[in-house]
Amino acid sequence: MTEKNSPSRPLGYTRVRTYGQALDAQLAQLRADGCAPIYREKASGAQPTRRGLPRMLRALGSGDVVTVTRIDRLARSTFGLFAIVEQIVDAGGQFRALARRGCRPSSA
Repeated sequence: MTEKNSPSRPLGYTRVRTYGQALDAQLAQLRADGCAPIYREKASGAQPTRRGLPRMLRALGSGDVVTVTRIDRLARSTFGLFAIVEQIVDAGGQFRALARRGCRPSSA
């Protein structure tokens, strides 16, 4: 059975910008959320030659949920984020970020 034919699952994606940075905190959060597999890379979000992102997109199956710790781990700009999320949705998947900065419930 190939990855594309497996049942729906939470896929994790994590990225740091440089080799001096560690993926550990992001990996721990994604594992705690039940993500498997987790695609990872150490590359700038602006680099068009990232390897982990295309691998994840190729493995994405209908119903799969791509999970990141924060949206800036997936893309550097809103335009880039929309383009990647469009690819996820076109493949039948969903996207979510664990962090919700600035989204606080109102006290009223």
